[in-house]
Amino acid sequence: MTKKKSILSISDDLSGLFSENPTPRTTVDLDRMTIKQALTTITRQMEISGNRPRTISDYTIHANHFSETTGLTYLDELKAESIYEWLSRMDVSNQTKLTRLKCLKAFLSRCFSNGWLEKQFWKSITIRVDSNVKEGATEREIRTLLSLLDLGDFVQLRDATAALLMFKTGIRINTIVHLENKHIDFTEKLLRLDGAIMKNHDQLLLPFDDTLHRLLSVLVSQNDAIRHAYGVQNKYVFITKQGGVTSKSPTHNNIQKRLNKYARVYGLRNINPHALRRGFAKSLLNKGANIAEISKALGHSNLAVTTQYLHLDKEEVAESLRKYL
Repeated sequence: MTKKKSILSISDDLSGLFSENPTPRTTVDLDRMTIKQALTTITRQMEISGNRPRTISDYTIHANHFSETTGLTYLDELKAESIYEWLSRMDVSNQTKLTRLKCLKAFLSRCFSNGWLEKQFWKSITIRVDSNVKEGATEREIRTLLSLLDLGDFVQLRDATAALLMFKTGIRINTIVHLENKHIDFTEKLLRLDGAIMKNHDQLLLPFDDTLHRLLSVLVSQNDAIRHAYGVQNKYVFITKQGGVTSKSPTHNNIQKRLNKYARVYGLRNINPHALRRGFAKSLLNKGANIAEISKALGHSNLAVTTQYLHLDKEEVAESLRKYL
């Protein structure tokens, strides 16, 4: 037999493959998806989609803990009672239970999307917790920070300007990262923000005061000198001391890390991007701005988000209502 003919010859015995009475298959649970198999597939999907390693890790930890605690192996064994049993065995606060429950529900929702579960029975399961009022930065805290920073040092000048800009305009840390010279109107003292650097992709005009005008002017001038020295070509307002971008990923932000360090070193609890933005919103409210104006300034999509964002505590609501009596 020639070489060409030999590779076309099948040595396996396939006779009877399509006969009327094929050999019966052994009964194995080939169609049942295990929790572990589902977790492996879903974490791989999340990796491909670019989800954060921390999020993927949380899925793994809580899904495995659920399986181990309840003793369940297959997805089709899951019931609402299983989840309640899992929660009841935890000796942790309700807030922690809620966090773990949200992660498990997110995992199960992905299982449903993949077609492995027929019903979303977990949707109605929840845990009631008392929500804490998230505080915003205060005028005193921002003044304390600025008085402690050395504005003769480039990095500290940059950080001071970024902190004050977030507190006085409410812009997000991600907008700070992408802010360019073209977005600053020094003549009108306005930030002219285009949709490309905004979370909701809408244009926004935000005024700034004389202090920020001075700080931004000095910073922009210093940036030009640094870029020239290092041969860097960009027009960012907030750069590193080598002229580069201050953030290369959502989880690694140079300015945010510096603010966290200042808060820790100087004992300033609310010096971080979220607290500065909340402080801006709270300041506007205290000065008489209405919810619609605050919502627009924050770049929120609707008023409900702004209402949650301000999150007034009971005493503040009572005091505000008193003037209408």
